[in-house]
Amino acid sequence: MLCFCLVTLLPCVLGDQLTVLRSPQYVTFREGQWPLAGEKVPDLVALTMGFSVQEDLDWPGLAAGSLFQRPRATALIAVRGVGSLDLPSNTSSYPLENPVPFTLDSVANTIHTLFAESTPVVLQLAPSEERLYMMGMANTVFEDLPVTLQQIRARLSQEGSVLHSLPLHSLSRNSEADLLFLSEVQVLHDISALLQRHKHLAKDQAPDLFSLELAGLEEIARRYGNDSPQFQDATKILASVLQKFADDVYGVYGNNAVVEVVTVKTFEAPLTRKSRSILESKQISNPGSPYNLAYKYNFEYAVIFNIVLWLMIMLALAVIVIAYNLWNMDPGYDSIIYRMTNQKIRMD
Repeated sequence: MLCFCLVTLLPCVLGDQLTVLRSPQYVTFREGQWPLAGEKVPDLVALTMGFSVQEDLDWPGLAAGSLFQRPRATALIAVRGVGSLDLPSNTSSYPLENPVPFTLDSVANTIHTLFAESTPVVLQLAPSEERLYMMGMANTVFEDLPVTLQQIRARLSQEGSVLHSLPLHSLSRNSEADLLFLSEVQVLHDISALLQRHKHLAKDQAPDLFSLELAGLEEIARRYGNDSPQFQDATKILASVLQKFADDVYGVYGNNAVVEVVTVKTFEAPLTRKSRSILESKQISNPGSPYNLAYKYNFEYAVIFNIVLWLMIMLALAVIVIAYNLWNMDPGYDSIIYRMTNQKIRMD
């Protein structure tokens, strides 16, 4: 199974959206305008994939899914520089509220933990960093995928480039901002082409994760402005490319894929509270602290505490009940040992 996540670190202004382009029948998104907090996007991705999260997601947009089916692919495409795109009207869109920087590392770790013996593919690409986690046969499939900006731009000059198939209009091949945007479109095209060429990856039992952050549109808006023809042409191209990518992924995985798009106008720093926290103490996270402080708090502490507490209570009650019954037992009536001994004495 492959799981696609094209992600971003998000902030939010009015108009930022989460749009579900494709989803299988057993993953139900309700119609409505329920806002979703930006920091909850990784939890939403995990739940749609059938994984558990540390805190319940109190969001009515996602209905309870099937216990026996999970998507074979999930794609989250995050686009910076625009609050919304002109996507098909039959999709489900929800406002994004106070989005803060996030990653899907927790989802990737869950995949590698649960499917370590399979061949999961986890691909995370961003303008500032690239991280490839590939195992088994998937390694050879994606080894030629360009991951750095230099490699992606070199790919634009090769055969099968999007420069020869897209209507560029006002976009220029000589502009750095335009080339950044077109290189990101090329990555989407190449990932889709590799999946269509190697459909056996979609039959694997392990979900794969593709994480991609698209910042080219933001660069075009910074250079030309939001009202420029370059920005308008770029948004139209990106909307059509995203829809085609969603259709391709959905088809490769036999209609068992979730494809989502997050659009964010600008980044915002997360709100922080200036307060002293014992979790910030270096001694707490240091086992060799000379002050003999406790270890750093673990999120499983509450679960372990309850298991130990109630097990001790049950054992204590069991000991009390057994001791009480033994104390009040009539040896001649309740014990088979004394009963047999008494009969033997009478026979003698």
